[in-house]
Amino acid sequence: MEIISFLLDFILHVDKHLEAFVQSYGLWVYALLFLIIFVETGLVVMPFLPGDSLLFVVGALCGAGLMRYPLAVSVLLVAAVLGDQCNYSIGRYFGPKVFKWENSRLFNKAAFDRSHNFYEHYGGITIIVARFMPFLRTFAPFVAGVAAMSRGKFSLYNMVGALLWVLGICTAGYFLGSIPWVKVNLDKIIWAMILIPGLVVIFGAWKGHKTTA
Repeated sequence: MEIISFLLDFILHVDKHLEAFVQSYGLWVYALLFLIIFVETGLVVMPFLPGDSLLFVVGALCGAGLMRYPLAVSVLLVAAVLGDQCNYSIGRYFGPKVFKWENSRLFNKAAFDRSHNFYEHYGGITIIVARFMPFLRTFAPFVAGVAAMSRGKFSLYNMVGALLWVLGICTAGYFLGSIPWVKVNLDKIIWAMILIPGLVVIFGAWKGHKTTA
């Protein structure tokens, strides 16, 4: 329970925790950032770690001179790209083994073919858009691997999505984080960055289920 309580507090107050870590451990903060982003994007069982809010806070800390923007962005980009590649590889390796192809009642060949075709045709935009969606950015690369999306296509859109995600949100934090209103309401902004994309995902899933029902 203590670990869950700490993780929840870290997610909701990532700005305070990260600033305290910078002041206490200096350059080790970049290793922490790499670990958080890599684990969130690379391990399908860890979708709840902060992503968007963390990037925004990092940008704000860079704008305040507490962190180095080029170094922070470079570390985050590498972590985001490698994380998705790891997640894709896990899905690509374990997907067929778990389902055991046609010999398993858990495997539906027609559903697999549809998923494969979907990711071959629309996987690029899915991988890019999923970067900005909590939970989806953790599951999308895994599903792409399970659906056997070609690695070349996945790698290209993985890098494009990572660039847009990291540079976009970190830069927004860099320029907006010093605005007094933003500083005062940063906790509300973090809540919004967590809840709004989550609600969009839930609504999309509900609408898709209603359409197919």
